[in-house]
Amino acid sequence: MTKRLEGKVALVTGASKGIGAEIAARLAAEGAKVAVNYSSSKEAADRVVAGIVAKGGKAVAVHGNLADPKDAKGVVAETVKAFGAIDILVNNAGVYDFAPLEAITPEHFHRHFDLNVLGLLLVSGEASKHFNANGGSIINISSGVSTLAPPNTAVYTATKASVDAISAVLAKELAPRKIRVNAVNPGMIATEGVVSAGLHEGNMRTWIESTTPLGRIGKVEEIAAAVAFFASDDASYVTGETLHVTGGLR
Repeated sequence: MTKRLEGKVALVTGASKGIGAEIAARLAAEGAKVAVNYSSSKEAADRVVAGIVAKGGKAVAVHGNLADPKDAKGVVAETVKAFGAIDILVNNAGVYDFAPLEAITPEHFHRHFDLNVLGLLLVSGEASKHFNANGGSIINISSGVSTLAPPNTAVYTATKASVDAISAVLAKELAPRKIRVNAVNPGMIATEGVVSAGLHEGNMRTWIESTTPLGRIGKVEEIAAAVAFFASDDASYVTGETLHVTGGLR
């Protein structure tokens, strides 16, 4: 593989498992030094780091719950301390929990918005102060739900529609500083989270596979490949885009 990200520094949030872990591994394989952010499982983050180091890459685990403004600052500071100015930020940290309208509570709302939207904004604002003078790339992990709008996902879908909108705004706002901002919107991917929620089998998966033109759910590698493209100079004239990696499901 040509190392498109040689010498670059990347911060990937929520990178201890699932899509985030795969993104961290892919960016490292492309030559980037990667800060692997986690909020609860140090052990899982250390495993991701060890996997990168075993392949000759450079990585460090960085703790922080991004819904907390102090932690958002700390995560960026730790990344800069370890590797220097940032070139790539991947906002992958997020929570999802489905609920019908009558079950939505302020707690449910704030748990989603505080991390998926406010956390993304706080860490982006902090990281953008520490970007390389040559600019760089912010990739926001949104979701296919932002356009699919499945029932019982009002709050989660609202956070992802917000991520799409924020990506479009920041692409314009940060363009003078040569920072590109794009969103990747995955379809259903068989991650640990999806499996533990029991969504990888049963009605939800059957419905998705039957309505997806490519007829299957996605793989973490397929999301990581799209992120690596946006992070690299191959995407030097691409900003403000929302790329659906959903097997054609819209």
